[in-house]
Parts: sequence; C-alpha cells; structure tokens
Amino acid sequence: MIEPPGNRAKEIIHRDCRIISTCITRPYPLVLERARGATVTDVDGKTYIDFGAGTAVMNVGHSNPEVSAAVTAQLAKMTHADFSTFFADPPVRLAEKLQQMSGYDRVFFSNSGTESVEAAIKLAIWKSRRQSLVGFYGAFHGRTLGTLSLTCSKIKQKEHFPALTVVHAPYAYCYRCPLHLEYPDCGIACAHEIESVIFKRELSPKDTAAIVVEPIQGEGGYIVPPPEFHQELRRICDDYDVFLVADELQSGCYRTGRFMAMEHFGVRADIVCMAKALGGGLPLGATVSSRSIMDWPPGTHSNTFGGNLLAAAASLAALNYMEKEDLGTRAQDLGAHMMMRLRELQSRFPAVIGDVRGLGLMIGVEIVKPDGSEDPKTRDLIVVDGFKKALCCYPAATRSFGSAHRWSSRRRKWIRVWIDRFETAVKKAVSCVLRRFAR
Repeated sequence: MIEPPGNRAKEIIHRDCRIISTCITRPYPLVLERARGATVTDVDGKTYIDFGAGTAVMNVGHSNPEVSAAVTAQLAKMTHADFSTFFADPPVRLAEKLQQMSGYDRVFFSNSGTESVEAAIKLAIWKSRRQSLVGFYGAFHGRTLGTLSLTCSKIKQKEHFPALTVVHAPYAYCYRCPLHLEYPDCGIACAHEIESVIFKRELSPKDTAAIVVEPIQGEGGYIVPPPEFHQELRRICDDYDVFLVADELQSGCYRTGRFMAMEHFGVRADIVCMAKALGGGLPLGATVSSRSIMDWPPGTHSNTFGGNLLAAAASLAALNYMEKEDLGTRAQDLGAHMMMRLRELQSRFPAVIGDVRGLGLMIGVEIVKPDGSEDPKTRDLIVVDGFKKALCCYPAATRSFGSAHRWSSRRRKWIRVWIDRFETAVKKAVSCVLRRFAR
C-alpha cells in the first residue's frame, strides 16, 4: 500500500490493521469522512471524485438530500419492525414500487447482494426440485458458500471452501474469446457450450435448477456480451425447463441506462437479484420473481433484518429520485460522452488501452501490454496514481496490488503522462454531475 495522504489517515489505518480482519482488500489508503454527490472527502480534508460510485451503490449520489430526509423521518418513528414476523407499511410500499418498475409481482427482501443471490438459488432449487446450477467463468455473485459456488473470478476467493454442484460455462467475452472464435461468425458458441457440452457430459438438464448470469460481468472485467448471448440463454432455459436467474446487483437501478440491464437484450429472466444502488446507500437486497415461481410456503426462507424500515425508506426515496430525475437517460448521455472520450484516448494509446466497453455508466477500460496481453501491473499503477490525483477508480478482473511500485522510473513517468490526460477527460465527463449536486 502506498503512503497515506495525511496524518489522520495514517493513524486510522494503523488502528485498522491491528484489529480488522485481514481478508479485506483495499487498493489504496483512502480513509473517508464525508461525501456529497459524486465526491468524497477524506479525514484530512482532501476531496476526490468517486468514479466507482461506492462500488455501484451511490447511483443517486452520496448524501442525497431526499434519501437522507426519508431515513431521518423513519428514524424518528421506528427502526426495526421484525418484518419476518409482523407487518409494516414501508417495505410493502417499496415492494409495490419495485413491482411497478420491474414488472415482477413477488419480492423477498434481504440485506445484501449475496443474500439476494442466495435467496434466488434456494428458490430455484425449491421450485424445480433440482440441485445443480450453471454459472460462468469470470462471474462474481458473492462470498457466502452458495454464491461462492457460482463465483468464478479469482481462485483466492474459492480455495479450501466447499461448494454446491455448479458447472461453469464460458461467458461471451468477445475481446478475448475463450473459444478463440470471432463474433458474429462464432454463432454464440459460448452459449451453445451449455447445451452441447455441459448438458451432455457434466450435468443432466433434468437435475439443473437454474442458469445464473450477470447481464454484464462486473468484477470479471465489465464485459458486455452481444445481445444474442442472453437470448440464447433464454432459449436454452425454455427448451430444458430451467430457470434463468439474472444477477443485477451492479447493473440494475439505471446504471446501464435501463432499470434492469437485461432490458437491453430483450430478455426477461425468471428470477432477478438486486442490491447495491437499490438501498440508496443503506444495506438492502431484493429477490424478485413471479407469483407462479415465488410461491414457497411460510418458513421455507426468511431472515431477521430483511425489510428493515430505514433501508426500505431509503430505497423508496432513491427509486422515486431515479424516476423523477430520469437517471436512465442521464446515464446513457454521460456514458456516451465517457465512451467517446475514452476511445479517443484508446486511439492515441493503443499499446496501453486494448478495449473500451460498457453500457450507460457501467464502463470498463482494459489495460494491456504492447503484445495485447493483460497488464494488471500497469492497471494497478494507473489506479494508484489516479488516487494520488484525487480520482477514485476501481480495478476489476485480475488483481496484483503490491507489485506496481517495482516498475522502472521511465515506465512510471510514461504512465503518469497518460493518467494526466485521462484525468482531464474524465473530469470533463462528470463536471455536470458535480454541478448538479453542488446546487
């Protein structure tokens, strides 16, 4: 880890290292104190642009006044209603809002993304009476044992842990096709692997409960598949009576320009998992489906804090704000500008930027070596130097923090020139967001 930027940050990080579990990964020493809109401020008073939106949580901006007012009003009334045992109005109003925005007419509330995916796994297994699942290479669905079985991002996340019966298929990563084919001539062979290989050699479709997929892979590298990929998954699920589960934890709530990213592909999943931006900054997960699927009896699944009153109030205010401010159009407009500027940089630095991809404001930039192979060390150097210049970017896919400082001074100087230009481009792209939240 690089040197913390201030004395208070150093002191807090020192205490953190003495007591907080070592399993947590931090890319740089940012110690936060307050935030508003698209900016965050550390304990030493330095302000940064939060270019990752709190890991896709703060779609309505940090300290959104409408969300804060809703939480404050609910706090004065009651914080915990034991919604798994009794009834309360805020979570019911939130469920009705989700039904209106998504079209799904049954909702189960939980506290996080991984819990919402766990609920989807249990629902698919319970309803189908089957026990196997299909996931995808590069996927990240969570770290509890059920979701970890589906996760296939980094070996460190999985080693030594037991798993459910899950077989992973290649995701439609066209920039680096795992099957070494070219789109569109490939005929979406990656999706057909499920039918032609997995269902013939590894899993019987008669014992497969669900195919679980991210509409756009997040931690796997912000990979946007061609539309036919999800359409083929839908067809396979229909042909073999298998549930299609969409993990919209990162891609939902207008991050891509649509309320749910699956809308871009003309596909409707059977079960959808939501979290992150859904809570407006508070912990909240939701699993949504149809009445005909989510008809499990009382006691089949439950939790203590699902439907938490503060989180429900925050979420309802956040969803109303998203609609009122037309954040879907906003994400598409800003995303188009960002993609244009990043592709300009790609044309100037093709030996560093291999690919620019995304939908709306869910955008990834793939950093490569001159031969086109992955370059996590340079990526890490860009992320860290961006932090030094008050820009918070997030790494995805392969992680290699700890080695970037060993690059030569010449290489570091060249990369910093690129970062200076990159910073200018991205600050222009978010300047209108900053002005909005400054008002």
